[in-house]
Amino acid sequence: MAAYLFKTEPSDYAFSDLVRDKRVIWEGVSNALALQHLRTVKKGDTVVIYHTGSEKRAVGLATVTKAAYADPRLDDERRVVVDLKPVRALTRPVALSEFKTDPVLKATELVRISRLSVMPLTEPQLQKLLALAGE
Repeated sequence: MAAYLFKTEPSDYAFSDLVRDKRVIWEGVSNALALQHLRTVKKGDTVVIYHTGSEKRAVGLATVTKAAYADPRLDDERRVVVDLKPVRALTRPVALSEFKTDPVLKATELVRISRLSVMPLTEPQLQKLLALAGE
């Protein structure tokens, strides 16, 4: 299974909202590169939920319950969504500053392309993030 990092503004939709809702259609992605990444997401993939804004930290884990499909609310087949369910909050959130200083995590698109909302994580990157989170 692959791993991804999805960014969200916690004042719009926080990880706690995903926990409350139990399932969500992850929508609203419009950047071409982010959509390209989102199209590769498959059922069972791991998703790290990252809070943007004033938090700037990875806070939880989710799993994909339905692979990328056309957004049913839009008349644009290029715009895709995925379905997610929460797994658990990270034992300890991992801050952006840790991504920037860690030799493995500083190569993530989170550091290199900071405006991107959906990005893949390599297995070593996911394992490093989980280790830093105390998982």
